Amino acid sequence: MNKIKLGITLGDVNGIGPEVVIKSLAEATMLKYFTPVVYGHTKVLAHYLKLMELRSLDYMAVSNIESVAEGKINVVNCWDEETAFEMGKATKQSGLYAFKALEKATEDLKAGHIDGLVTAPINKHSMHLADFPYPGHTEYLTDRLEGPSSLMMMCSDDLRVALVTNHLSIAEVATSVTKQAIQTKLKTLYTSLVEDFGVEKPVIAVLGLNPHAGDDGVIGSEEDDFIKPLVMDAKKQGKLVMGPYAADGFFGSTQFTKVDAILAMYHDQGLAPFKALSFGKGVNLTAGLKYVRTSPDHGTGYDIVGQGKADPSSMRAAIHLAIDTIRCRTQYHADRENKLQPTDRSRSKRER
Repeated sequence: MNKIKLGITLGDVNGIGPEVVIKSLAEATMLKYFTPVVYGHTKVLAHYLKLMELRSLDYMAVSNIESVAEGKINVVNCWDEETAFEMGKATKQSGLYAFKALEKATEDLKAGHIDGLVTAPINKHSMHLADFPYPGHTEYLTDRLEGPSSLMMMCSDDLRVALVTNHLSIAEVATSVTKQAIQTKLKTLYTSLVEDFGVEKPVIAVLGLNPHAGDDGVIGSEEDDFIKPLVMDAKKQGKLVMGPYAADGFFGSTQFTKVDAILAMYHDQGLAPFKALSFGKGVNLTAGLKYVRTSPDHGTGYDIVGQGKADPSSMRAAIHLAIDTIRCRTQYHADRENKLQPTDRSRSKRER
């Protein structure tokens, strides 16, 4: 296939997004793998290059997507006004810039001008000030990209954790974790492991909703009412799905190393252990969409912005995962079109 065109949004200009993007694209070998199309503004890159006294970055402004040059760092200017920086602060203006960049990148993704999207971190308060009507990137992209069911999945080399519910208050979680929700997310997770990661026979662990996975109904009934039956139904369909497991014991032991992915019921149940085990090298993949989207596993880092301290490892990992996922998904569908068995690009952990 042709060299991949990957869109990269700069995120909140008052945060560390521009810095980690600059550091990632400055890596000498990066342009061998893809053509970057950065959505934001050239003045943002110039500002941070000067501020941090980083070595120059060879980038070029493009007026439209047709002007993108292979082998170059292309920057699409997404606003016309002078960029206002208040580093380390959540402002309406930084939220507006991030919103504009995300909208333009999403339009180009839907139109097929770019092959995938990597998003640098946004600040939810800034986005709220800018009248961004979504809790975060995942919900926005699910709506705009018309995904039947998106799935937030945190990925590292050794661990994949997906969520049934995303950015909800704890008060809303219990009523949102339903049989239908788990069933839908489990199906999306299984499909992503096969198509996006090339796992022929995925092994999936499902966590319980309640402490100790309900303790046989003593602490809650959701496990007995519908989580266990869903796991049994999946097994009857020939899928390697197990659980429900108590989250603390599952992550506290070595059980998590023996599966291809884990389905957690809510945000902190999955992300707290994931970040404890993989922070700084993890990637957020939005599975279930027609298009590939990834992001680093960290936030805007207001406390270190402008100091040159931001670690680009997670952003680099997000870029590489986006490239790998695009290639893997393309190969899977090519195999299907040729009426061949999908290539066994990655064996399940049970078979290793």
